[in-house]
Formats: sequence, C-alpha cells, structure tokens
Amino acid sequence: MPLVTVQVIENVFTPDQKQEIIQKITNTMTAIEGEALREVTWVKIEEIKEGNWGIGGQTLTAADVHRMQKSAA
Repeated sequence: MPLVTVQVIENVFTPDQKQEIIQKITNTMTAIEGEALREVTWVKIEEIKEGNWGIGGQTLTAADVHRMQKSAA
C-alpha cells in the first residue's frame, strides 16, 4: 500500500488540478505495482504556506510560481 505525498505551495493549484495530480500519480503507481493495488494507493497533497518554501535562498509565493509557469510556456 503506497502512500505518495506531494508538497506544493498553497494557492498554486486549483482543486481540479489537484484532482488531476491525484489521478495521474495513482495511474502511474498502478502501472508499476499492478491494477489490484489501485484501491489501496494513497496520494496526499500537502500545501505549504506561501513564504515557507524557498529555493536558492529566496522564498517563493504562489505568484512567483505562476510567473515561472508562464515563462516556461
């Protein structure tokens, strides 16, 4: 019974996007471990408060992530 924890900055993903994350991670794990374990594959999304996450010595907010998403597109 796998438990996959995904940590994200709060206010970055919509409820629909979080549902998609859960579905796709479950599908990936099931592809690896077998369909019989789908019903016991847990995916947990933990949202980290904006400003409590940093990279390269700088804190990140949802707005920062949204800017990165736009520049990568």
